[in-house]
Amino acid sequence: MPRAIQCIIMLMCAALVAADSALAQSYPARPVRVIQLTAPGGSLDIMARMLAQSLSESMGQQFYVENKIGAGGNLGVGELARANADGYTIGMITVATHGINPSLYGKLPFDPLGDFEFLAVTSEIRNVVVVHPSVPANNMQELARYAKDNPGKISFGSPGVGTSQHMAGELFKLRAGIDITHVAYRGIPPAATDLVAGQIQLMFSTIPNILDFIRGGQLRAIGITTTSRSPAVPDAVPVAEQGFPGYDVKGWVGFAVPKGTPPDIVAELNRQIIAALAKPDLKERLTRIGMDAPEPMSSAQTREFVKREIDQWTAVVKAANIQPPQ
Repeated sequence: MPRAIQCIIMLMCAALVAADSALAQSYPARPVRVIQLTAPGGSLDIMARMLAQSLSESMGQQFYVENKIGAGGNLGVGELARANADGYTIGMITVATHGINPSLYGKLPFDPLGDFEFLAVTSEIRNVVVVHPSVPANNMQELARYAKDNPGKISFGSPGVGTSQHMAGELFKLRAGIDITHVAYRGIPPAATDLVAGQIQLMFSTIPNILDFIRGGQLRAIGITTTSRSPAVPDAVPVAEQGFPGYDVKGWVGFAVPKGTPPDIVAELNRQIIAALAKPDLKERLTRIGMDAPEPMSSAQTREFVKREIDQWTAVVKAANIQPPQ
């Protein structure tokens, strides 16, 4: 290649780098849209608004939340993938959109890895395993033995097909080699009502939705789906410590931007989000809505985390032959 052309290419590359750097230094120069995937007022909506408020304060521009609901989060994430890659649209991703849905749905309106730059995982949600008092099991091994002695007679409820609670049950079913029946509800409250009434025998549930029933003795907690215990139910031992090593299921929420967003902007958003999650008041508010602030991750580490989640749930969906909700 002639030396003159090489010089031109080098100058063009330097100009692009300088332009990206100047853009990052002035970012954000106008309000930033935050796509949120659930209805207003729920725990994910509250979390997104807390984070948006913190970013507005630290970055000197408004971060405003828009709720884009539908198809298990796929509609909102699809809109994020199509947005301009300039840092002025960021969006929520979850264990559903970037863990379970890629294998559950035949076709998505986005490529879960190829269409995004990942900012951070912002919260994790533990699930607790609860049984009706009529079930003679005080731990997961006893539950597995009871299920093997009574194949097909135990039903477990979830807030819907493809939710983390449903998948937690399916993964345990595979690991324990048992035959239990999934019953999908429209949310945790109706499932919990049927569990208390004895219509179903088992649930893998978010803790805040079920805690009053545990404390009141209507339900018995026999395990935690993550590798660490929950202060809310300290006597519930992680499933992984009860003879099922490697079992680790949690709901999680993170944020991403469209592929091609300037690296300096991605790095700055990652830094600001991690700083927000380190604030004691925000951590406390997350705890009150049943969430935990995770260990900080870089953008690259977040991408690796998402890839592992997709790989894990692809294996479970295929092994259990789970079909998408109708």
